Amino acid sequence: MFSLLSHGQQRPHYTQYVINPFILNPALAGIDNYTDLKMGVRDQWVGLKGAPNTSYLSIHGPLGKSDYRTSSTSFGVPGENPRGKSYWENYTAAEPHHGLGLNLINDRTGSFNFFNAAVSYAYHIGLNPTTNLSGGLSAGLTKISIDATMQDFSGSGDPSDPATGSGFLTELTRIKPQMAAGLWLYSRDYFVGFSAQNVLPQTLNFVDDNTAVLTKGRFIPHLFLTAGYRFLVGDDLNVTPSVMVKYIQNSSFRQYQPEFNLKLQYRDQLWTGASYRLEDGYAAYLGLNVSNTFNISYAFEKSLNNNILRDFNRGTHEMVFGFILGNKYSEKCPRCY
Repeated sequence: MFSLLSHGQQRPHYTQYVINPFILNPALAGIDNYTDLKMGVRDQWVGLKGAPNTSYLSIHGPLGKSDYRTSSTSFGVPGENPRGKSYWENYTAAEPHHGLGLNLINDRTGSFNFFNAAVSYAYHIGLNPTTNLSGGLSAGLTKISIDATMQDFSGSGDPSDPATGSGFLTELTRIKPQMAAGLWLYSRDYFVGFSAQNVLPQTLNFVDDNTAVLTKGRFIPHLFLTAGYRFLVGDDLNVTPSVMVKYIQNSSFRQYQPEFNLKLQYRDQLWTGASYRLEDGYAAYLGLNVSNTFNISYAFEKSLNNNILRDFNRGTHEMVFGFILGNKYSEKCPRCY
């Protein structure tokens, strides 16, 4: 007889969180001059049955923001590059304001399905003429479902697993509250963020008779530390290297995992980039902004380590579609990160 110990996180992984950091940190709610709507689809480890499949919708915008002057999400002055040197030299921090947001996430892996719905609130203040700090909270519900018909390993049609109840049930469901919190420090040159998800301590069982299961399932906090710095390369290009360190207990042999990113952007129109997740995989992505009303970005990720995931899957595909709603200025709207 043989046994194998496996590791993994409870919440979805995203390759293009640099395009939509709000999906990980509620403190970004309301950071822009407009309402930012994004829809993402991630098909992970294509070719493996039961591999993770994630889709989400996120929306957030400012509340009580009145200083729609030339800022990190403003407009292009005729004859000037909206991402050029003069823009960054004249960058000013936003006035104090609120932000509201909503995340809807559905993640299916094997027989498990997680659906998350959460509302976010953030408050932004200026620390100095060029630096803002925001803090955010997120609260909502998580619906966890198990399709018991996909857990029949006996061949008899009745798995009767005491951890998930009777094998005659087709679906088991639990609904749990969830909460997240975050901070985001941002300026014209850099950003630093910290967020925590699954911060409410709670157990997860699918049977009413708790004596049937010796080890209770539980939600594990997910911690994310992010930092990046922007460099100008001429007047049309800027380069933003960044790093994110995740800490999730029992998710890997080290408990933590760093990711390194490099994003190259041409004005506010086109961007490309690459990322590397330590001892796990690498990815590349490409995006296009159309008239600052619609944007689309695609990423491809490949497993790197020598295991069955690398040998028996055709990579991971991720698409993000974005819509800029209610922009106070109709033409130029560069992102501030």
